[in-house]
Amino acid sequence: MTDDIFLFLVHLVITALSLWLASFIFRGIKFANNGALVMAALLLGLANAFIRPIIIFLTFPLTMVTFGFFLLVINALMMMFVSSAVPGFKVSGFWTAFFASIFIAVLSFFVGLFIFQSGDHPIAIPAQQGLTYS
Repeated sequence: MTDDIFLFLVHLVITALSLWLASFIFRGIKFANNGALVMAALLLGLANAFIRPIIIFLTFPLTMVTFGFFLLVINALMMMFVSSAVPGFKVSGFWTAFFASIFIAVLSFFVGLFIFQSGDHPIAIPAQQGLTYS
């Protein structure tokens, strides 16, 4: 149970860090305060976990026709949804959300790859293996 909470918090921090960096790169993303940043990261994670799979299922034919590129549109729509739901978090338009969502996805992937080197567990020191004698 505590591992699940820890993993959730690590993902929340990664998402918040990605959103924070995106606000420096893309002029159309603004946070009024740190609370808005944390709430946006939390709601974006929840939206990606619960709403996004439903939208992907409903738009599966369109996703197949576009060879998966429609998933980028879905990511941008999730960011715009979060922007409309969180006071103090503003995204200026669709294209800002589109390119920022690509940036956030790529950055989150690489940061997560660095942190979660061994499957689902944070950086773990490998167990010392015993010596075998022949």
